[in-house]
Parts: sequence; C-alpha cells; structure tokens
Amino acid sequence: MSVLLASATRYITPTRPNKRRRIRHVAEPKTEKSMEQFAQEAKGLLEAPSQPDRMLAMSARLQSEYREKLQSSDISMLPSYQHTLPTGKERGDFLALDVGGSTFRIALVRLGAKRKEEASMQVRRIRSFVIDKRIRDLRGQQFFDWMAERIAEMLAEYNHINGTRDARLKMGLAWSFPIDQTSLKTGRLLAMGKGFFATHGVEGQDLSELIMSSCRTRGLNVEMGAIVNDGAATLLSQAYRDPSTRMSLILGTGMNAAVYLPTTALGPTKLQARPPSWRKAAQHVLVNTELSMFGKHILPTTRWDDELNTTHLLPDFQPLEYLVTGRYLGEIVRLVLIEAVTKAGLFHGELPAHLDQPYTLDTRLLATFQSDTGPDLAKATQTFLTSHPLPRHQSPPLLTDFHFLRDLSRLVADRAAVYLAIALHALWTARTAAEGLEPNEASRVTIACNGTIVEKYPGFRAGCQGHLDALCMASGCEAGCVKLEMAPESSIFGAAVAVACLEEG
Repeated sequence: MSVLLASATRYITPTRPNKRRRIRHVAEPKTEKSMEQFAQEAKGLLEAPSQPDRMLAMSARLQSEYREKLQSSDISMLPSYQHTLPTGKERGDFLALDVGGSTFRIALVRLGAKRKEEASMQVRRIRSFVIDKRIRDLRGQQFFDWMAERIAEMLAEYNHINGTRDARLKMGLAWSFPIDQTSLKTGRLLAMGKGFFATHGVEGQDLSELIMSSCRTRGLNVEMGAIVNDGAATLLSQAYRDPSTRMSLILGTGMNAAVYLPTTALGPTKLQARPPSWRKAAQHVLVNTELSMFGKHILPTTRWDDELNTTHLLPDFQPLEYLVTGRYLGEIVRLVLIEAVTKAGLFHGELPAHLDQPYTLDTRLLATFQSDTGPDLAKATQTFLTSHPLPRHQSPPLLTDFHFLRDLSRLVADRAAVYLAIALHALWTARTAAEGLEPNEASRVTIACNGTIVEKYPGFRAGCQGHLDALCMASGCEAGCVKLEMAPESSIFGAAVAVACLEEG
C-alpha cells in the first residue's frame, strides 16, 4: 500500500446535478490512528503468506483434513456414482438440461469426431428460459410439467433439423440443487430453497421419475440418462476435450471442487450403499469434495474475517468459501472500510450510503477498482459513488481514499488466490498419494474451471496459477504440472458427456 503513504491531498469531485449550493465545512473527526497507520496495519494483516514453506505447511494440514473426511463424513468428500471418465471417442446427439436458480437452459449437443487432435463438442441448438417468480411458484409436478413443455419444443426442433418424426434422445441433467443421488441417473428430491415450491408434495421422490412422468404424459420420446452437479459436469466436459483432466473448480458467488480418485482412497462406509455390481466395476470414482467446508484453523484470518464468520447464519460451516468467493470478498472489504472510516478518518470520517448494511459492497466493484489503472481512478470512483454516495454536506473525498480502496481490493483478492492455490495443491497432492505416486512422478493434471471469479475477476486465475506453480516446484514437480483451464458451457456439455459415458460403459 505504498501509494497510501504519499502526501498527496488531491480531492475527488463527485458527479452531481449542477446546482449552486453552499458547502458546509465539517470539522475533521478525531481519529484513533492516521490513514497511513491503518493502511500499513491492514496490509500486514491481509497480505497472504506467499512464502513456499508456509504455503506447503498449510497444504500439508489441509491434506490431513481431506484424508480424514475421505474416511468418514456425511457432508464432504462425497462419492458420486460416476466411476468412468470420457475417452473423447463418445459419439451421438444428446439433450442437455441445466436447471439453475434463475435460468433453465436446454440444448441439443452433438459429440463428434476429433478436430485438430481435440474431441468435438457442438451445441446445435440452445434455448434459455428465465425462472421468474411465476415459475418458482409452480408446485410439485407442475414445475416438471413446465420443464417437459420446453423439452417438447426442443424435440420438435431436433426432428425438424434431422428430417425425422419421432427420434429418441437420451437426456443429461445438470441440477444445481441438493438431491440424495441413488444412481447415476436417479436421486431423491430435496428442498430446493431460493424461493422454489417445486418440491411441494413430492419431496423425497425420484427426480428422474418426476421429469420422466411429465415427459411420458406428453408422449415425448426421451430417456433420462444421467444427473450431475456443477462440479462433476465441469470435470466431465473438460475431460472429454483434455484427457489429463482429473479435478474441477467452481468459483463464483460460491465454490466447490470435484476430483477423480481411486476408490481405495475412501473409507468403507462411503461406498457401502453402492450395489455390488457398481463396486465390482469401479476402480475410481468422481468425488464431490464440498471444498468450501475446509480450512478452519488452518488458513490465517483477520478480525474482519472473524466478524464475518461470527455474524453469519452458518458460522464455521464454509470457512474457505467465506475467504475466497464472490459472495464474501466485497463483504470483507466493506468491514475494513467501516473501521477505516470510524477509526482512521477515511472519507472524512463519514460512511458512504448503504455501507452500514451487510453485503452491500458488490465484489464486481472491487474488480472495477482493480481493472482501473488510471492515476485518477475516474471510472472506478464514479462507479463507487453511484452505488454508495457520500453525504451531501461532506467535503469531496481525497484521491488517496480511493487508492486505499483499490489497494485493499487487491490485497483481499490476492489473498483469496493464495488460499485457493493452497487448497487445490493439497487436493492434487492427496490425489497423487492415493494413486501411489510421489509428486515428481505425477503426470500433468488439468483442473477444469468455471465461475465468474476464476473467469472474469482481473488477474485472479493468473495469480492463482502462479502460486500453484510455486507450490508444485516446492514439492519437487515442475511448474505447470497442475494447470487451471476454463471449461466453457460446462453444465451443458458435462450433462451430455455424463450420458455418453454411461452409453459407452
């Protein structure tokens, strides 16, 4: 935060209606410390431990936590029913469904011959439907009837494209809500949350059968082939393109990761519900890690992180998520800003509008500050003042106030990239050990990525990759042996690939 130590006292003039008015000068508040002192303290607390030996020590402790939960846990390190990965040779047309909190997407996906040494995945048609309050209010079978109507429209389009009358298609479903999965293509429906009433009267019933019942009523020639979550879909879609893919990362508002592990890495109770035929066939299994739940008492926190945790509806439930995701990066910065205003005189000691309300500082605003490289921070400043205007009687803020905000945003985001790199390195190392290999013996592994933070936050993926490289080299492996790669349209492609894997099996 060296910029904060400059003696510049330049003012920012907020854009306001052009009215002549008298400015009431307000005495500067009494503060406990100067902004320079506060900035140095914040930097010391928030600067991530990026020394390889410290990162390795945290990785080792996370590995121990992973191994413990792989042996026995009902809420993390959850094995799926997916025990094969795509070969890249899978072929065919599939109907892919992606049900999220605000959108239902349906696509015709064709898996085809390789192009330039890469397996081909083609979206032939895709439609997106907003899930508004009217749709969320649909109860029980009504919601699945609505889905079936959209499926019917896409089937009709498929038949038109191919000159067929009643072609049969296998469906893959990416379901972004909790289910108790009972096979690759079945699972008991659990409460959806997010304002949905679809589980009313049908909670606990098989999700696949609910959808198929609505489809059969309409005479649709479809069959449910697979149900996957976002982490599994992302891994499967990238594995079809790149056979080195063994892990996946979702990092946006929330986070998760999946990993492909030998079944021997899991405790006996983890797989006891599987039928004997599955256990006989499965040498590996795709595991939903619920990575957000790890890291308590391992990853260093500050008083601001601790305040976020203790005031959270679920304190201690997702310690890693509270430190690295889009939902919380802005909130951490908001808590620091409040203290800077009240104790060090930031913004002349007066809080900008709405900052006293939890979760009102959007992480996208942090990204705007990081991407604004101009000395006057004109774009970022105006964006901030539009969302969080200052009191009208207040003198214009100092330019250094906004330089502090930019530096603070960088610190919080950089720390998130370090902590994520440590968590991923620990998962890669645990997987390597489960395969009976030393890190320097492991072949290159790709981590398939999806989510707004890893995709769009300025410099985040590159920074995380740099820390991963440092960790790998400190472990005796060359840089790049673990590679973060974006997996575009992973929910749609992953749902189709999951069905194709089953077809091949």
